[in-house]
Amino acid sequence: MKIAIIGGGIGGLTVALALHKAGFRPTVYESVGDIRALGVGINLLPHAVRVLSELGLQRDLAETGIATRELLYFNKFGQRIWQEDRGLDAGYPWPQYSILRGAAHYLLLEATTIRLGADCLKTAHHLARLEDTGDQVHLTFTGGREGKPVADVSADIVIGADGIHSEVRRHFYPDEGPPIWNGAILWRGVTESAPFMTGRSMFMAGHENQKFVCYPVSRAHLDSGRSLTNWVAERRVDPDAGFRREDWNRKANLDDFLPAFEDWRFDWLDIPQLISGAETVYEYPMVDRDPVARWTHGRVTLLGDAAHPMYPIGSNGASQAILDAESLAHALRDTQGPIEALSRYESARLEPTSEIVRSNRRNGPEQVMQIVEERAPDGFDDLSDVISQDELQAIADRYKRIAGFDKARLTAAASAADKQAEA
Repeated sequence: MKIAIIGGGIGGLTVALALHKAGFRPTVYESVGDIRALGVGINLLPHAVRVLSELGLQRDLAETGIATRELLYFNKFGQRIWQEDRGLDAGYPWPQYSILRGAAHYLLLEATTIRLGADCLKTAHHLARLEDTGDQVHLTFTGGREGKPVADVSADIVIGADGIHSEVRRHFYPDEGPPIWNGAILWRGVTESAPFMTGRSMFMAGHENQKFVCYPVSRAHLDSGRSLTNWVAERRVDPDAGFRREDWNRKANLDDFLPAFEDWRFDWLDIPQLISGAETVYEYPMVDRDPVARWTHGRVTLLGDAAHPMYPIGSNGASQAILDAESLAHALRDTQGPIEALSRYESARLEPTSEIVRSNRRNGPEQVMQIVEERAPDGFDDLSDVISQDELQAIADRYKRIAGFDKARLTAAASAADKQAEA
């Protein structure tokens, strides 16, 4: 079976590896001519780490990223709202990792080219035309600055893993328009600093109109007594002002946001100092798209951000793309006929990811910070006067169920897999 994957990002490369493990040899077509380590930090939740571990990447992840110890939420004054263990420290069968997006991408790229061969990745191939004839899908690719045709390809299956501006998705939804902006801007950077809290802590502070997210992303720095700290400063601005198309390479100006965080100097971290210490800061609008009724059209389907672009809330973007990859590979391995397999994949993944998109629009688990902001805008003496531990726990547990990483479910899955392996 000839399988074409459009897009060589985290989702595209993970599905290439998963398909290879399932007995296929797909080809990945990537628009850019030179794949570079772009972006800043990402988080990989335990269920996604399970998939990557089964693809043989556990040691590389452990040597490169940070096995997250805990997650904490604070208000804008640095008062603690919620704290919970994560990954192995919370009793999950797999870790949660914080890692540079470029480092994770490189691990996947290296594994793909080694296992499938360098010729499985075609760079400088931009999808210009797609036609499903019923028996096959015909693809036309262009490349270079002039956009000249570089290849005509036929495939039995096409997987659109080409991101939030997916050409494959646009083919089926030509009138969808640009991504939907919620009025928030993210400024992102990476700063070498002293470790904070446990050295493996992830925290969020603020509320829905102004928030700061922070976590370490480098095992090498931790081992040397330092921290390579990924941070995100978020502010809601005038939504009528419009936004510039999101781009991992757009450099930002500190004057646009640093003054709003000048007072965020807490006992455990000086946030203005951390922001100022970044070599480069990037600007990115918070956007998503409405869930669609179908990903699969005949022999063509969508995956990752092409299928379900979501707000970066709850650490789910990369993780859900990785889960898509596993689900699709298993469907093709276990189902007779490619069209039936793609339909089975869509049935398994479309509604769960659509619910995450909708939940993230309601702030997902981060809504606890907004609740506290609304109930105690001037801070609190006793958190229990503002919100109960039962309410906090219920919000955290509900989101884990929506996102598919509640501990009981994953532990049961791990136990079942061990028993099957023993049999």
